[in-house]
Amino acid sequence: MNRYQSRPIVKRKRSSPQELETLQNTLYLYARQNYPVTVRQLYYAMSVQGIVLKDEAGYDLVCRELVKMREAGTLPFHWIADNTRWQSRPVTYGGLEEMLAVTAQTYRRSLWLDSPVHVEVWLEKDALSGVLHRETERYDVPLMVTRGYTSLTFLNGSALALAAQEKPSYIYYFGDHDPSGLDIPVKVEAGLRRYAPKAEIHFERVAVNPEQIAAWNLPSRPTKKSDSRSKNFEGESVEVDAIPPLQLRSITRACIERHLDQRRLSELERQEAQEREQLLEIAQMMRGGTR
Repeated sequence: MNRYQSRPIVKRKRSSPQELETLQNTLYLYARQNYPVTVRQLYYAMSVQGIVLKDEAGYDLVCRELVKMREAGTLPFHWIADNTRWQSRPVTYGGLEEMLAVTAQTYRRSLWLDSPVHVEVWLEKDALSGVLHRETERYDVPLMVTRGYTSLTFLNGSALALAAQEKPSYIYYFGDHDPSGLDIPVKVEAGLRRYAPKAEIHFERVAVNPEQIAAWNLPSRPTKKSDSRSKNFEGESVEVDAIPPLQLRSITRACIERHLDQRRLSELERQEAQEREQLLEIAQMMRGGTR
């Protein structure tokens, strides 16, 4: 008897025009309220609301509709975060006047120069860096992206930079709740301590944790059996992408603000504004005029 019998082909039901319209409208509203947001975060948001299935077909459907919306001009491209593709080129200017004008717009005073501590945010996924960057950039905090298991070179350089701070360093880590996602921060922390043995390092995994999964009812996915660490892992996996963008940014902001003096921040912003004005005045003088 032939054990390899053919199976009937199961055709998935096509989404109706009304269902696609509902999906596009919901995608638009969610992106508008949470941008920048990743495609995967949008997929999780749609699956939680029951608009798409929580499977690869549901993810593919979200991807296709987001492409249509952006190319049709109904969804701004910059609402979708994508930090996995970038270009490298030197910064150049048309002259000193332009350089001063640009510098006046981007000038920042170091927020942590005189601080008794050093703060960093570490993230497992590069695709989410655009989501967290809004908070880390605002507070002048390094955002360190591991892209899964990080290289020894990156780990060594990061450790040496921590040691050079010569003050306590606080590291807040965001990673998936899955076999590798739990193991990566263990390896990162061990590597930092190994390469910077004299540095005072405080390492905290702030997401994704079991308490957050339960409290926020985060959507899960099947744990990959191909991961060699899955035999010691119980339950389904939850990605960082499952946490809504506003919550992710709120967690990031709360971690950083533990170490901030708000009065000092306000004073720093006042000084920045004054010094930007001075730079603009210098640029104006080079044009031979007055402001």
